[in-house]
Amino acid sequence: MPDLRATPVDTLTLDQAKEEHDALVREVRHHRELYYRKDAPEISDADYDALEKRLNLVEARFPELVTADSPTQTVGAAPGTGFRKLRHTVPMLSLDNAFAAEDVDGFIEQIVRFLNLKTVDGLEFVAEPKIDGASLSIRYEDGELVQAATRGDGTEGEDVTANVRTIAEIPNRLSGPAPKVLEVRGEVYMTRDSFFELNKRQAEAGEKVFANPRNAAAGSLRQLDARITAKRPLCFFAYTWGELSEPLAATQWDSLQRLKALGLQVPKQSTLCRSRDELLAYYEQIGKERSSLPFDIDGVVYKVNDLALQERLGFRTRTPRWATAHKFPAEQARTLLKSITIQVGRTGALTPVAELEPITVGGVVVSRATLHNADEIRRKDIRVGDTVIIQRAGDVIPQVVSVIPEARPADSAEFTFPDHCPECGSQAVREDGGVVSRCTGGLVCPAQAVERLRHFTSRNAFDIEGLGIERIQLFFDQGRIRTPADIFTLEAREEQRLDRLVTMTGFGKKSVENLFRAIEARRTIGLDRFIFALGIRQVGEATAKLLARNYRTAENWRDRMLEAAGERAAAPNQPKAELVGDAYADLCRIEQIGMSVADDIVQFFGEEHNLKALDDLLAQVTVQEFVPPRVTASPVLGKTVVFTGTLTTMGRSEAKAKAEALGAKVSGSVSAKTDYLVVGEDAGSKAAKARELGVTTLTEQEWLALIGQS
Repeated sequence: MPDLRATPVDTLTLDQAKEEHDALVREVRHHRELYYRKDAPEISDADYDALEKRLNLVEARFPELVTADSPTQTVGAAPGTGFRKLRHTVPMLSLDNAFAAEDVDGFIEQIVRFLNLKTVDGLEFVAEPKIDGASLSIRYEDGELVQAATRGDGTEGEDVTANVRTIAEIPNRLSGPAPKVLEVRGEVYMTRDSFFELNKRQAEAGEKVFANPRNAAAGSLRQLDARITAKRPLCFFAYTWGELSEPLAATQWDSLQRLKALGLQVPKQSTLCRSRDELLAYYEQIGKERSSLPFDIDGVVYKVNDLALQERLGFRTRTPRWATAHKFPAEQARTLLKSITIQVGRTGALTPVAELEPITVGGVVVSRATLHNADEIRRKDIRVGDTVIIQRAGDVIPQVVSVIPEARPADSAEFTFPDHCPECGSQAVREDGGVVSRCTGGLVCPAQAVERLRHFTSRNAFDIEGLGIERIQLFFDQGRIRTPADIFTLEAREEQRLDRLVTMTGFGKKSVENLFRAIEARRTIGLDRFIFALGIRQVGEATAKLLARNYRTAENWRDRMLEAAGERAAAPNQPKAELVGDAYADLCRIEQIGMSVADDIVQFFGEEHNLKALDDLLAQVTVQEFVPPRVTASPVLGKTVVFTGTLTTMGRSEAKAKAEALGAKVSGSVSAKTDYLVVGEDAGSKAAKARELGVTTLTEQEWLALIGQS
């Protein structure tokens, strides 16, 4: 099968294009989530730009693949859950990218064509450095700062007003007469010196250090506690606006001067350009000055100066026609790849890392670089002993761009990606349709242990007061707690230690007693919370409740999951659940489970280390039977019901909830164990399957009559 990523777009078939499109959409969404919401990018800006560019090319050749929620039609990522949402009155859009002089020519030519101009003469542009920070929109009313929001998905962002009020460069009141409504937009950033000083303080305090100034700025802006933001050295440049009650000026340039007069900072490196050659000369000059600037930039932005022309040019789906970003190429160097190691992240992801002969790239000494995943290693044919090209694009994580084939040793061998976790020896499984391999030893893997224990003790799991992340990390480092069961044997084992907790700084007799009392109070727990606490991939609170409702006891759930794991192991590549085995099929039939979630559950139970940790835990705690709301009399009590088609009197979710409240078990698929199939409008194949199996089929009205609601 051809490597689709390496196949030119104009040679792809429609089927190949669809497969490539689906993969690109997943990857772009994944990296947007990491960049915009988690402030933790895995790949360089250049690599991300390459993904977006190829996605655009695929959709340009196969427009039938474009959907409303494609990354080409959307901006950023959905706002996080820790902040109140604010809707932008004027959407915050993205910019098209230019990577070469030819792209800048294309940008100018499309403006001339769109405006039906005879010549480019007379067009002016504002050129300004592209600050590598976090986008921010600040709303002023009558000169007073009233709210501030992150970009979010371009339509809705996060309310960071309290945090923004702590940034010294952002005035709470504008100086001078301003429009009644002025929505200033720009970039929050951190200077390099401030970044290094912050990381030094973070490291000394044992706190998280940031990968680069952009991540530091974005993370600082999005602190839930504004007091933390106030301690961070954040700066702000204004470069555009959203809603305005009246124009600032007639041109982009004069509008920037107006913002400056109102007390806002604008990039002093900005300039007016009157030709294509002046734009490219500015690009070359600012590129040479890049390392001496106090802040990070990853390119320059060109904007049509005349605001009347901006109005005529308007917008595409997510970008303006009157502006583009001319990105800098990645800084590169050559060095020797000495070995490839595997890092295991807190969620179990296995990431290959190139161990390099140290080399200076962009003023920074680089000795390690990410290789992303097994597919990347295979696609670039990277081997130990290769001479490789390293780049730092956007000053993010260094990466291996390519190898120098002519410098390859004669005895080189292809790298074999491990199928077991190097930290704990558990099986490493690659997700269907994904590129990441994950360790399945969630409860025992030391790389994941602290994060898993934090989840285990969290509010919606075991909710153990006094066992926060700091204490969990401390107890793990000291060897006191390694698995969940260790929490419940901690007090008994304390008697055998010389370094007892009561002798340690920060642990008085009273606090130790309170901790042990809190642990003891959680020895009894409901089945749904118990399942959720195990931290099985894709098993959140809602899924844990579904599992508890269907299996009722911890013993029954454990035994049935072991059966399902055995069945899946015997038929690892079977695409249909019912052909794998009864226990596995029953698991998949639970509403909202399906094969993807089921596979993550059975992988957990297929790992002996996890099973031992689970059984050790069950020996220490009492898991209560899940008792659904008591129903003593109901025509559907104990019956298995499936809904299909569109219901007219109520939504599908309401119908399912009502059935469950009456003691029925709602399933997502028809089987021989189904008692009733309720058929709405436009029913599909489930009706035919019910007739084939002899399952009773009811119309919506017949169902309502049966449950007494007609």
